[in-house]
Amino acid sequence: MHMTDALLSPAVSLAMGAISVTAIGVSVAKVKKDEFSESKIPIMGVAGALVFAGQMINFTIPATGSSGHIGGGILLAGLLGGVPAFLSIASVLIIQCLFFADGGLLALGCNIFNLGVIPCLFVYPLIFKPLLRSGIGCNRLSAASVAAVTIGLELGAFCVVLQTLLSGITELPFGTFTVFMLPIHLVIGLVEGSVTAAILCFVHKTRPEIIGCSLSGENGVLTKKVLVVFIALTVVIGGVLSLFASANPDGLEWAIDRTTENVLGAATELKAKGVIFDAAAGVQESTAFLPGYVDTSVSGIVGAAITCALAGSAGLIISKVKKNKKTEANA
Repeated sequence: MHMTDALLSPAVSLAMGAISVTAIGVSVAKVKKDEFSESKIPIMGVAGALVFAGQMINFTIPATGSSGHIGGGILLAGLLGGVPAFLSIASVLIIQCLFFADGGLLALGCNIFNLGVIPCLFVYPLIFKPLLRSGIGCNRLSAASVAAVTIGLELGAFCVVLQTLLSGITELPFGTFTVFMLPIHLVIGLVEGSVTAAILCFVHKTRPEIIGCSLSGENGVLTKKVLVVFIALTVVIGGVLSLFASANPDGLEWAIDRTTENVLGAATELKAKGVIFDAAAGVQESTAFLPGYVDTSVSGIVGAAITCALAGSAGLIISKVKKNKKTEANA
């Protein structure tokens, strides 16, 4: 559900970019203020890498000609807590945009909001956590995962429609676009929710305090077994399974095609026009060394490694800053 620049006006792009940058700034400040130790750094890095790899696997939605992929926000929140998860998913989206030209540069603020802010900062605390107040077991964890992922994806899909509407993309009228966006992303959400539930249940069975710590904001440590499993999954998904990803358009592309077919009589590719869009495209061309994941296996492994390094480094920097402030306060 990565938006392209062609769906947005410069005004909406800049407004959403400002909102997302503010969310990142507030999240960094909150993580620095709250308890956050180096024990979460491996989880941030490895889980972020797993989500990057997972987003490369487009699974076919039968009888539609469409496909979907995981967003990963609720999965990361279940392992890290909402705020650290948001910073991790933001890292994934920035890397995808700059190095792989996945999603428009001007649309980056919208993508961070739709795939990061909504699931991690709203749905996780308001839907996921309350469903687990009475206890954490695999049945409750599965129900919370499916509900939170599905609601988060539906809200994100509706925000795409609203952002497009506010941008004045008349080829995609509100009603028709909504009718195609929401049902297809409901199906995608149910699949992603099931995948999220399976991973979180595995972690809960192997290291039950991890989920509990993410809910309480405390620090939990992944065992070597879980880290090895996550790393192995990342390599297999990014390096091997990504080769067999569905070639069908994803839910957003499919909804755009169906909408333009109904309105214009034929599927029409939307193109961004204007100096600002040309400049943004030029920046992406200069930074993207594997645009469009041109070499799928290499892209999967390299992208996951960069994500792991960036997310882990962010956690390390935050941890070091907190340590220095504590030392100064005690001096």
